[in-house]
Amino acid sequence: MPVTFGLSISRVDNEPRPAIWGDMSVIGLIGVAPDADAVAFPIDTPVLIRSADPVALTNLGEAGTLRDALTLINAQLGDLQSSALVVVVRVTAGADAAATMVNIVGDGISTGVSAFLEAPELLGYAPRLLAAPGFTGTIPSGGQGNPVVAALAGIAPRLLAHAVVDGPNTTDDAAQTWRESISSERIIPVEGGARIMDATGTVVVVPASPAVLGIAVRRDFEFGGRPFHSWANQAVQGIVGPARPIPFSLTDPASEAQALLAGNIGVIVRGEMGVDGGIADGGFVYVGTDNAGADDLWRFYSVTRGRDYIHLMCLKTLRQYLGRFNITGQTIQAVLNTLNGALRDLKATGDILGYRVAFEPDLNSPEDLRTGKITVSFAAEEAPVLRRIDVQSSRYRPALEALVADLAAA
Repeated sequence: MPVTFGLSISRVDNEPRPAIWGDMSVIGLIGVAPDADAVAFPIDTPVLIRSADPVALTNLGEAGTLRDALTLINAQLGDLQSSALVVVVRVTAGADAAATMVNIVGDGISTGVSAFLEAPELLGYAPRLLAAPGFTGTIPSGGQGNPVVAALAGIAPRLLAHAVVDGPNTTDDAAQTWRESISSERIIPVEGGARIMDATGTVVVVPASPAVLGIAVRRDFEFGGRPFHSWANQAVQGIVGPARPIPFSLTDPASEAQALLAGNIGVIVRGEMGVDGGIADGGFVYVGTDNAGADDLWRFYSVTRGRDYIHLMCLKTLRQYLGRFNITGQTIQAVLNTLNGALRDLKATGDILGYRVAFEPDLNSPEDLRTGKITVSFAAEEAPVLRRIDVQSSRYRPALEALVADLAAA
């Protein structure tokens, strides 16, 4: 009942909302650590750690695959980065690699890679850069593909995640055969492991995927958490060399690395001083821009990760309108303005080239509106990766004409 003599003040709240962006840089790492503290790292349970936390690293122990992976991730971090956020899932080591892979695949419900699905509710963080170092490069006898890769491809869409998977690290032909068993735009293949020096001073071969994940986290950090930039042509730190030499040339399409890149497989190559077609004058460099999907329109992982980033924004931001407001012209315009503002900011930072936001009358019938449903649409064009420059070289006749003119004038 309104007052008879006085004032009434109410807040109008159906305005455009500030965009809420998701974190795309949380790593999900699954593997074995037989000496780990079972209380700190229970089996098949997601545990959130900071990758450089000495207590967490001590609790993991040195045996297994997880400790080396975290060390390699840390080696790639950039200026002012102290750690990466990592969701660790530890599984029981089997009698052999095949048995361990069964444990990593899990039951499809809550064990193995499916444990990552519990992380958002249990930990408040969703891992969106996944890896199972050391268990993705083999194809079991009589099998059609690696079961761990298949399992990662199955859960990645539910997390809006991408998985970096290691190839067989044996030969070019084996890598191409392995690649042919993968078809998912959420899988990022990489071939050629890395050589590192362990705590005893021995050089050992480890999977390359943790290094690529570390580069991914660094690149996202460099661009304020926006995942629209590739990880290619980035130095790989903390290694003494690739596990096997993969010849690379910027100009020779027949080089082994170029053949692998043509198959959407990223590589770690050596920089070579004095070699004109080298990727760098020294050090070791990751080169790779592609996912393993079938659609060339969504070939670059920087594009598919960027679109995930936009979709997460829509989920986190537009949910604030649900149930709070009625469908009115002002509410619909506020939703459109919210999307427009978010995409405008991405265009300003060069992450997308352009966009369009619309309310299509044909998609919004009176019957839909009566049931509380509206449809809005957006289109955006992510900036593609610059991965090839063609330089055209020709003679320049006007220079001779100018010389003749100069001599005549003299």
